[in-house]
Amino acid sequence: MAGTEHSILAQLQAAKVDPEAADEFIRQYMPFIRSETVKFIQDAPENGHEDELSIAMLAFYEAMLSYESNRGAFLPYGARAIRNRLIDHYRREKRHKGVLSLHLPVEDEEERTLLDTLPDGQNPVEDYLHRSASQQEIREFGEKLGSFGLSFSDVADNCPQQERTLSACRRVLDYARANPDLLRQVELTGRLPMKELSLGAGVEKKTLERHRKYLVAILLAFTNGYEIIRGHLCRLKGGSSPCAI
Repeated sequence: MAGTEHSILAQLQAAKVDPEAADEFIRQYMPFIRSETVKFIQDAPENGHEDELSIAMLAFYEAMLSYESNRGAFLPYGARAIRNRLIDHYRREKRHKGVLSLHLPVEDEEERTLLDTLPDGQNPVEDYLHRSASQQEIREFGEKLGSFGLSFSDVADNCPQQERTLSACRRVLDYARANPDLLRQVELTGRLPMKELSLGAGVEKKTLERHRKYLVAILLAFTNGYEIIRGHLCRLKGGSSPCAI
């Protein structure tokens, strides 16, 4: 896995302009990404921590894109990026009050979690395929966001908190979905067509500007078949929490 710093720099330069080179670099350093994830969560990703591994992969990818040689050796830089992103993830999870973790220990049974008490009716092959598809889609969506200078953390922090604002975001999404040309504009540029969305959805421009990052991500999620991402990213139609990243 390991290479000299000189060879790593050459790979990074190629990865920044060539998606295939980027994929190969990530594959080459998956043991490193996994090791840093295990170091942080103190457990194997396979033990119910697939989300953390996906987040670590996204952090590593973003570190690849943002790295400059004056920031020191790349691998320590990538390790810090992974750790910082996982810290952000756990802080957001902590803010989601009322959400019960299935990994909490069962009362009076330290070695069992709530997940262990669920009925065993799952298909392990289907579960594996779903996790693999989820990780791939999350990585692709993260790359798309990254190409526009956005990250999952940016989107999570920009989520609307009030029902009135969430309702306005629903109207923007409904209008954009009814006008596919607007979705294509967002997909190509990463920018909101402010005038068209404001007039068409009846939403003030200042609301669009205030939640620009969130809206860009939501609209992107309705392009290219990001079906899994939609479930994780938003609950617009159901009227539940505005963001579940």
